[in-house]
Amino acid sequence: MDTESLNAFLAVAEQQSFSLAAEQLHITQPAVSKRIAALERQLSCKLFDRIGRNIHLTEAGRALMPQSRRILQDIKEAVRSIHDLRGSVSGRLSMGISHHIGLHRLPPVLREFSQRYPEVKLDIDFMDSELAHQRILHGEMDLAVITLSPSDDQQLLSIPIWEDPLSVTVAKDHPLAQFNIVSADMLSQHTALPPGLNTYTGQIIKELFDRQGLSMNIGMSTNYLETIKVMVSIGLGWSILPLTLLDDTVVALQWQGQALSRTLGCVHHRSRSLSNAADAFIELLLAERAPK
Repeated sequence: MDTESLNAFLAVAEQQSFSLAAEQLHITQPAVSKRIAALERQLSCKLFDRIGRNIHLTEAGRALMPQSRRILQDIKEAVRSIHDLRGSVSGRLSMGISHHIGLHRLPPVLREFSQRYPEVKLDIDFMDSELAHQRILHGEMDLAVITLSPSDDQQLLSIPIWEDPLSVTVAKDHPLAQFNIVSADMLSQHTALPPGLNTYTGQIIKELFDRQGLSMNIGMSTNYLETIKVMVSIGLGWSILPLTLLDDTVVALQWQGQALSRTLGCVHHRSRSLSNAADAFIELLLAERAPK
């Protein structure tokens, strides 16, 4: 059971497509089919049902999924351990980074890390914080630098790095722009453009309304804060956004009796051993929160 066949199996299972799996692995579709066929012969069972153009895991395929991830992860850990015996900071460092942090917080850290440790290959995926959290939970990445979850997960270690103040935000000509301080009741009377309520930031906003038994009049929702800021600036509604994102196209207002904030930081799985590269990256992150 070789790693190429297992990687092909996981790619097809996740993409539910041989052609998309081939693109992901940078090989041809016949090569993917050949690897799956070899794995099925070795295991003496079908791993996929092919019904028309649809691909479905068989019962055996579903059972193989977690084992495949574990086997491939064990191999990565073995390679990493050998590299780390030499004490060098090298190899591959896989990270999930939220779009907002990647744009507004991490560029100086990434630049310094690349200059200090040129032998490290950075494998970075930009994604929603919630998806990165789940991928860390499943052991699919080394680290994630994201908006930290409001609730603790005992399997993960969260390291706060930045406190990210938030503000109610409206366009200059919005009816609420005349007020310096607004309440949930006032906001409930106007169209809201919140981050998706499935996001950690969206959950913070929803909880504030829930406490007072109020609901938001949601006009639209997206996970991309930069998009929300543009929509706010042209007067489509109010939102709550990080102060780092605001400029003179919008007006920042204070929520009555409430200091709005979220915590940004690094998270990794407690059971996953960290490489020298991961330790070095965390060290640079921790320097970001140290007094200047």
